[in-house]
Amino acid sequence: MDETQFDVIVVGGGAAGLNAALVLARSRRRVVVVDAGEPRNRFTSHMHGFLSRDGFDPAELLRIGREEVRGYGAVVVDGRAVGATGSVGAFEVTVQALGGGAPRVLRGRRLVIATGLRDELPPIEGVQEQWGRGAVACPYCDGWEARDSRVVVIAASARSAHQAELMRQLSDDVTIVGRVTAELETETLRGLAARGIRVGDQDVVRVERVDPARERPLRLTLEDGSTLEADAVFTGGALVPNDELLRQLGADTVAGPMGEWTASDPTGLSSVPGVWVAGNSANAGALVIVAAASGLTAATVINYDLVQEDIALTLGR
Repeated sequence: MDETQFDVIVVGGGAAGLNAALVLARSRRRVVVVDAGEPRNRFTSHMHGFLSRDGFDPAELLRIGREEVRGYGAVVVDGRAVGATGSVGAFEVTVQALGGGAPRVLRGRRLVIATGLRDELPPIEGVQEQWGRGAVACPYCDGWEARDSRVVVIAASARSAHQAELMRQLSDDVTIVGRVTAELETETLRGLAARGIRVGDQDVVRVERVDPARERPLRLTLEDGSTLEADAVFTGGALVPNDELLRQLGADTVAGPMGEWTASDPTGLSSVPGVWVAGNSANAGALVIVAAASGLTAATVINYDLVQEDIALTLGR
């Protein structure tokens, strides 16, 4: 078997990429997954909202997924895809091994880009160190664990009010703080007040553990030196797509509520023929189960697309 020639190259070894590879490999497609090992949820030890896997370790999910994919004959390469060129039927992806060495070039008839996104956190001392544990972003991922506790939402943008509104469903002790609260519309502020959500207009400058040996509670220091204690902190900065390869390929983007994102149809097909996106590369708001489902959807369409191409090639078209 030619170790550089594949039916489908999948870039990104998260839930979306691995599920796409699984479905394609089960259809006896020659598939390679290129994975740099940097999933967005690597900072946490649990995931939620995934039926039968609620609370499961996301790293363990990916380990099992890799085993399943390899069990059907797919190849998993630990490396970073640094370049992509070509067109439908003849794509080339340049991969740099994580351990160094000379780059290698993989060739494929179709591409799945499932490189996801990264969080650009607010520039607050200590947030990065607490990220994924005491400080989190998603009420659906971590809200239940913060129920009936002291919740502070650090407002990174006007969208942060949404976090506070959702968390009020789980706790009656919710505060939102930050200068950007001044940008909230009057109706939003009225709604927060009606639900008993406290609003502070000072920025947080530091987040730290009250007890260094325990993840919670956290102490938040405000601009004026005053402090708040919280059992859970919700925040979030800019969502930045890892779309370097898609831009190299010339994929169109579209403005959405989460920013500029790769444009795609419901199956994940981008504006570049033969290139699909899946997971957070297609949908910035996709949780793990949605990401996995999008990988499956893309894979079924890609397989049929290849079937039609195989028929045409057999007929000499």
